[in-house]
Amino acid sequence: MGHGHLLDGAWSFEDKLSETATGFYVKKPSQFRNFITADGSSGYPAEAGRYVLYSSIACPWAHRTALFRVLKKLEGIVELVNTEQSDAEQGWSFVDSPHDVPGTDKTVNFLHEIYAIGDPGCTTRVTVPLLWDSKTCTVVSNESSEIVRMFNSEFAAIAEPTPDYYPEALRADIDAMNQKVLDGINNGVNGSGRSKIQEACEQSVDLLFNTLDEMEELLSNQRYLCGDTQTEADWRLYPNLIRFDPIYYVGYKCNLRHLDDYPHLSNYLRDLYQTPGIESVSDVESMKRQVFSANGPINGNGVTPRGPMVDHTRSHDRDRFATAA
Repeated sequence: MGHGHLLDGAWSFEDKLSETATGFYVKKPSQFRNFITADGSSGYPAEAGRYVLYSSIACPWAHRTALFRVLKKLEGIVELVNTEQSDAEQGWSFVDSPHDVPGTDKTVNFLHEIYAIGDPGCTTRVTVPLLWDSKTCTVVSNESSEIVRMFNSEFAAIAEPTPDYYPEALRADIDAMNQKVLDGINNGVNGSGRSKIQEACEQSVDLLFNTLDEMEELLSNQRYLCGDTQTEADWRLYPNLIRFDPIYYVGYKCNLRHLDDYPHLSNYLRDLYQTPGIESVSDVESMKRQVFSANGPINGNGVTPRGPMVDHTRSHDRDRFATAA
């Protein structure tokens, strides 16, 4: 989201690392790929109070990590700092500026400054989520899928007991479903809304709704994407579903059908939303306000659509399936 990037550790207002340079949306790989481990063998041991998650409700990729922080009861172990796109066109900025960078004596206004503290010479897109180590003053990771895995498993010895969302027996199924969601829905949405040529947009719309149709059929026969229990795959899909009617249908040209037109998907979304703790990190109005802002990902004018009125707290029918969780 946003334009500009870090070039040799300094902010550049150019957009040379754009994900839509060809007219088609192509997601670029994350650059920081270290890993927190329970035993510390990676150099980043799981410790309470050491790590900071920089996130934003505006970004569905970052939203995954905030969801897992709640699901795995890490609120008292990993600090959460929220960001928003800046009026100064310098990428993500701090909601409560200026921000004191944990582990340093530095005070900053923009997330790109933290990237540069961790790696003074880096050239990178400045994205959320970002997982910061306040002990070594380095960026652990800015890859949401890997931060989710760290949160799922590596803090188990120091956190309250919680479900394992990536169990050994289901890993192949979860990985396959994650790929389908990434290709067809995560990237399908962005391709629909952010591609710059008609052909690219239409290809993405077709892919997106074909994938939603597949998900609807799958969920007609089972409660969750990989069977009768929630897994990582469900929580990687959730950020897109919660945004679909209020944001994607309106702002990203994903308007063949509303999510509410899919009875199984919409009931499934309410089932996930009503999982304890999830409502607290699912502020749809804040998502809308930031996405439709002048600095948002779709170049809005700051006017936020009022609708649609969607009540995720109303009853769902998913408990008709036998379930172990």
